[in-house]
Amino acid sequence: CDSNLHWLKITPQCRYALGMEDGTIPDSDITASSAWSDSTEAKHGRLSTGEGDGAWCPAAPVFPNESEYLQIDLHKLHFLALVGTQGRHADGHGQEFVRSYRLRYSRDGKKWITWKDRWGQEVVSGNENTYDIVLKDLGPPIVARMVRFYPLADRVMSVCLRVELYGCVWNDGLNAYTAPVGHVMNLPGLPVYLNDSTYDGSTEQGMQFGGLGQLCDGVLGGDDFIETTELRVWPGYDYLGWSREALGQGSVDIEFHFEKPRFFNSMQVHSNNRHTQGVRVFSKVECLFKPGLLQPWSSPALALPVPLEDLKDPSSRPISLPLGGRLAQILRCKFFFADRWLLISEISFLSGRKLNLLVLHFEISGSPAGSGPLYACTKFALFAGITPRAGLPVAKDDGSNTAILIGCLVGIILLLLAVIVGILWRQYWKKILGKAQGSLSSSELRVHLSVPSDNVVINNTHTHEEPPPYPGSPPYPSLSPPVSPPLPPSVPHYAEADIVSLQGVSGNNTYAVPALASSSPGADALPLPELPRQCLIFKEKLGEGQFGEVHLCEIENPLDLPILEFPFNVRKGRPLLVAVKILRPDASKNARNDFLKEVKILSRLKDPNIIRLIGVCVSSDPLCMVTEYMECGDLNQYLSQRVLLDKSGPSLNTLTISYPALISMASQIASGMKFLSSLNFVHRDLATRNCLVGGERHIKIADFGMSRNLYAGDYYRIQGRAVLPIRWMAWECILMGKFTTASDVWAFGVTLWEMLSVCQEQPYSNLTDEQVIDNAGEFFRDQGRQVYLSKPAICPQGLYELMLSCWNRDCKLRPSFSYIHSFLTEDAMNMV
Repeated sequence: CDSNLHWLKITPQCRYALGMEDGTIPDSDITASSAWSDSTEAKHGRLSTGEGDGAWCPAAPVFPNESEYLQIDLHKLHFLALVGTQGRHADGHGQEFVRSYRLRYSRDGKKWITWKDRWGQEVVSGNENTYDIVLKDLGPPIVARMVRFYPLADRVMSVCLRVELYGCVWNDGLNAYTAPVGHVMNLPGLPVYLNDSTYDGSTEQGMQFGGLGQLCDGVLGGDDFIETTELRVWPGYDYLGWSREALGQGSVDIEFHFEKPRFFNSMQVHSNNRHTQGVRVFSKVECLFKPGLLQPWSSPALALPVPLEDLKDPSSRPISLPLGGRLAQILRCKFFFADRWLLISEISFLSGRKLNLLVLHFEISGSPAGSGPLYACTKFALFAGITPRAGLPVAKDDGSNTAILIGCLVGIILLLLAVIVGILWRQYWKKILGKAQGSLSSSELRVHLSVPSDNVVINNTHTHEEPPPYPGSPPYPSLSPPVSPPLPPSVPHYAEADIVSLQGVSGNNTYAVPALASSSPGADALPLPELPRQCLIFKEKLGEGQFGEVHLCEIENPLDLPILEFPFNVRKGRPLLVAVKILRPDASKNARNDFLKEVKILSRLKDPNIIRLIGVCVSSDPLCMVTEYMECGDLNQYLSQRVLLDKSGPSLNTLTISYPALISMASQIASGMKFLSSLNFVHRDLATRNCLVGGERHIKIADFGMSRNLYAGDYYRIQGRAVLPIRWMAWECILMGKFTTASDVWAFGVTLWEMLSVCQEQPYSNLTDEQVIDNAGEFFRDQGRQVYLSKPAICPQGLYELMLSCWNRDCKLRPSFSYIHSFLTEDAMNMV
């Protein structure tokens, strides 16, 4: 693959099997900590092969030490985008497989780094049986020479493993870069964290060194640095950024260390230029070159000015800087500020050995040993003064320039044809997607849900490539931007809107949160009071998840705590029911940061129909947040235990409910969602299980549903990929991962259907989960074959038409929550 490959969005183009399955990687390069027997040695750990007893099996159980590993040595740096695992089948006799594992990698064979996904999760979901292949996208990708698989288990047991690595050769040669830690940009109501969250080196005294991170991960930032190309991450994720004021100097110094000396012809820097917010492309660059570790820096520095006259356009852009073919193994470049902020997304280098002619270089890179499937990438480039690598065909100099000129012309023609085809293809997709959802790009149109095949299950943790939700190395200080809700262990979340996502510690869905304008209600909420732990009396456990638990507690004498904000509907001497979210004491630093951020944002939600956050316990471990809890439990259980009266009949006792009472409760839910939508909050899991019922049927919207085993059947699990409330999700959420207030309106329509059916059955109970997903595809195709929920017996036609409007294919034609609330409070009660 090309040294400049990540400018081509390398992850989709660098996913080729590196040779475990086909034998390209020799047995001598596959080692292990131990083996059960000669027939289960490391060399048998090849995907889809059945040599020996069918897999690598360590001699000792992997629990509790987690010290057994299978190691592959690739002998040169590779860019790894994907790994595959499989258990021991042995023609049906095998019984061992690995349900989860850790990856560790090394670029020099000495320093080993534990791979973490973009949200800090180390554990990778593995296999569910002995024969299926499970592929795991690596986000962020790995640059490494050696890789180790460490099987995990939750009890003493035997495990066996077969693996494959997918990627291509990393010809950048970049071993590490050193840069200042990124800063936080405090916009009104929204901190933007411009840190290098996937950096795999060390951090000391404000400097990151010895590793690689987001400056070479292939993710290019967009024009608006708040928006991200990766899903389920925080604003600013795509950029590493520095403030001139915080740095205290006029330039940002970045040092690049390469494997070997090379001639550098140019450097490309992808930079943001949103000058309306004080962000501008650097004004100039000064580079020093060091040919070897023990040699002095070149002098004087190479100065490269960047003209600012044509940078009034706020678009981000790649800037190419000529380096003049200088020889170096280490580069140190100063990027000078042109404004208050400098934001860089990617840096790459064009390099090679010196040659005094223009070479037309058409390269097809094969597998490392020349056998196996043709892999890596096809590259067309015109290099000035670059020698192609050994073993590649080069046009010889026959004394004339004819061959070179002909080659150049042919190459240019092919390049133009490729550009034309690309433009036509892009226009075609825009036309198709215009029917689906406005101006969605083709990268957004992908079916995130599919029925797993018999042989291969793909775990797509990042849809542009998971989730679970914590960044790797601490990407931000004490109050960090929340990301998507955590899921049960090793199960990534589904695709989400391009907004920050609040997460609950218990693995439940909760609100997705955009930037809050300074004028937003509650934007200036005061910090919450610290509650004494001794006042919380445990009643029962409501649920649990990957990072914490939810307990039902009561405060015996709430009126004796003047720090609590009132009014609450509590009489003097009566206890106050509360739900306590508890972060596990062994949670990571990132989990703690996200917990505190959730506290900060949820404290702003003050509405009669939204569960209120009333206090915290953060002075010592474990961290707790305390919310209201309604004495009658959740709406799903409340309604399912009641008998429906006719539309006009009074509610005679607590085990019956009338149509007017249902409409009153639905109106309260609409009111709460109206408040959330006014702040552009997106709930993403609105359902009766996430609404709580208090005295006099007072309804408040909550987020405890997913954490309760009682509702596990409401969430569709794709093996290793997602947990989805698909029966409540709009078609565009299922197919394109697009979550908006309009998709919450769709979910409200389903919630209203649940209520008028008195929660006696699950939505689309006559359809399997796979048929529900297929039905989303019918909405997209819009050929009249989509299936709608049928009209409940008690539901008037006018109210059913409101539901149908909530399920309109065009999200722009769905009613607003303001309209829905008005309809339910004024019109629905008058229907016969």
